[in-house]
Amino acid sequence: MKDRIFDGEGRISDFEFDEKVAGVFDDMVARSVPYYDEVQRLQVDLAVEFLPERESLVYDLGCSTGTTLHLLSSHPRCPAGTRFLGLDNSAAMLDKARSKLAPAGDRVELLEADLNAGVELRPCRIVFLNWTLQFVRPLYREALIRRIFEALEPGGALFLSEKVLLSNSFLNRLYIEHYLRYKRSRGYSDAEIQRKREALENVLVPYRLDENRVMLERAGFGTIDPFFRWLNFACILAVKAP
Repeated sequence: MKDRIFDGEGRISDFEFDEKVAGVFDDMVARSVPYYDEVQRLQVDLAVEFLPERESLVYDLGCSTGTTLHLLSSHPRCPAGTRFLGLDNSAAMLDKARSKLAPAGDRVELLEADLNAGVELRPCRIVFLNWTLQFVRPLYREALIRRIFEALEPGGALFLSEKVLLSNSFLNRLYIEHYLRYKRSRGYSDAEIQRKREALENVLVPYRLDENRVMLERAGFGTIDPFFRWLNFACILAVKAP
């Protein structure tokens, strides 16, 4: 379904991943996150390099409609012993994910969970945090990253994709303006863009790229590298030492 959620008038409420958003989410994210499809394919191609032939576990925290897990579970080089666990705080999103991930059968488990409340993670090989940490309250972010590091096996990897701020105010404004042009080119009107910005204002709180790096370093990650960057969007690969 086409995303027309903010095409209208009336009172603007805080953004929620409710049934209305879940129904159009795949279209919304594809039109709102630059190079979304390419980033998904790239990170999955990288992820299979970290998967052993033995049984292992992959987490997707904030799995939304299950796109990442679907791409990885159906990847021709994904070992048969890999299991997948998706967590999301939206029951409506998980319903969409269950439908998308049905071909993977019992290799995939989906659970409703609030990352703000803290989650227990089992030993795992890979964790995805795709445009999710920015929705976690800043007070809880560092604890979540530490928990991920502790759960990862030696040699395991965290894939972190985020919208980011810049410390230079001129570049920050410039990148945001180019991002707004990008959204217009994807069919969103100025009114839709503004209404969504207002809805997200107190919900999506981005950090600078260096702030995310410091969090990862403090958690214990030694190898930290941005593997993709487009203006104010960045994707980071963080590897736990073998």
